[in-house]
Amino acid sequence: MATTELTAQTFDSTVTQEGITVVDFWASWCGPCMQFAPIYEKTSEERPHITFAKVDTEAEQELAGAAQISAIPTLMIFRDGILLFNQAGALPAPQLNKLLDAVEAADMDDIRRQMAQENA
Repeated sequence: MATTELTAQTFDSTVTQEGITVVDFWASWCGPCMQFAPIYEKTSEERPHITFAKVDTEAEQELAGAAQISAIPTLMIFRDGILLFNQAGALPAPQLNKLLDAVEAADMDDIRRQMAQENA
């Protein structure tokens, strides 16, 4: 599956859907972003059951600001609408795959319980 471009209008509905959504915040002038792009694209093709999306921080400055993006590339991973990972920096393919394996294996019921306890 190819990556999807997200905008301020489509971001919330995409990341809150059921399943895993990976979002890459990037810009065309960013060297590390350009180095990470082929890794991200290849991983998206290898894992068609995961939604891979990109946010062009130049075109979507308000969205990048709302997401508190201070460095790019920044990778966010959501599962069932819950943000499980948020980190700046390009990842090598093995590290990205290991991270995605961990997100797929996460016990979401346990995570929801922990969140409920923290918010109580």
